[in-house]
Amino acid sequence: MKTLVLGSNGQLGQALADTVPDDADFVSLDIPDLDITNASAVSTVCRELQPDVIINAAAYTAVDLAETETELAAAVNVIGPRNIAAASRDVDARLIHISTDFVFDGQASRPYDVDAPTNPLSVYGRTKRDGELAILEGVSANAAVLRTAWLYSKTGKNFVKTMLALMGSRDEISVVADQRGTPTWANSLAVAVWSLARKSDLGGIFHWTDAGETTWHEFAVAIQEEALELGLLVKAIPIHPISTDAYPTAAVRPSYSVLNTESTCSALDLQPTPWRINLSRMLKGMNV
Repeated sequence: MKTLVLGSNGQLGQALADTVPDDADFVSLDIPDLDITNASAVSTVCRELQPDVIINAAAYTAVDLAETETELAAAVNVIGPRNIAAASRDVDARLIHISTDFVFDGQASRPYDVDAPTNPLSVYGRTKRDGELAILEGVSANAAVLRTAWLYSKTGKNFVKTMLALMGSRDEISVVADQRGTPTWANSLAVAVWSLARKSDLGGIFHWTDAGETTWHEFAVAIQEEALELGLLVKAIPIHPISTDAYPTAAVRPSYSVLNTESTCSALDLQPTPWRINLSRMLKGMNV
């Protein structure tokens, strides 16, 4: 299975490299190796490599900056996927595209099914939704969009690493307590992506996160507890719950963005690990 991974320097891109199956012929690219907004460059690379599977983990993910960098966000999250879809069609490659819980508006009271109507609240969410459409409308029936949420890893910029830095440098912190979702370890998502890559007949939209749900505040409390136990922090500090209104951001976040993974679990014959167990596993990896 010759696989081309785009976005190799991101959290998922690196997790895919860490979890690559032994029988996979793995090629990964990122800027400056390849600019996905350049249709000619994407086409050339795909024709040269002739991959069986293309995994698009490249994205513009600066949620708040996207509110002002709208053209750049659209270029990476919409035009890029459209270019990749066209190139994958030309070389008859299976395409797996990574998307986000931000395509939903957060008004639900139960986990979002894969076919739930989308209604993004932010520029980032809208460009990711439009990127999904570019994939599903521009490729054969076995193209797959895999949505995930609250991704973190020991590399890159993410909530876990931000919290660890703040907890190690401040006497107290405040964290939003009225947004609910599911933290997802990048390695967990990578395993699901590789499983999906092997199921060449599966197409459409899929959801994958770790199991369970929580708030950002509860997530922060868990991070501190696990980090203290592992010696990554030397002391506990107060973590105050606050409302979204008390922490204004440029982009509006969905207040509830738990994804229903049942259909994906069935299709891939996988069961997600509870999010707190994977948090502990990731933090133990930071402690070696």
